[in-house]
Amino acid sequence: MAWMFLVLAGMGEMLGMLFLKLSDGLSKLKPSIFALLSGSLSFYFLSLSLKDLPVGTAYGIWTGIGSAGTVILGILFFKEKVNTKRIFFVSCIIAGVVGLKLVS
Repeated sequence: MAWMFLVLAGMGEMLGMLFLKLSDGLSKLKPSIFALLSGSLSFYFLSLSLKDLPVGTAYGIWTGIGSAGTVILGILFFKEKVNTKRIFFVSCIIAGVVGLKLVS
């Protein structure tokens, strides 16, 4: 269950960042509320995963899922630029997340 909680925490992090962008500096009420709720759920699920996983591994994977996922969401929803370097470095983050999972 710890790994499922960690994936949910990472997805909450991604959604929190998406809503934070949509909130326009927390000036729009609904996206601001969703950003805070998503962030809170992310921390909640991260805390549940920490009952069974080492903190360094869990935090690394949580931030990796959040970082890589947010880049992908930015490309899909906000038309952020896609180039070879960006894809390479996001792939490095994903490889790091997979690596941490494999050695845990």
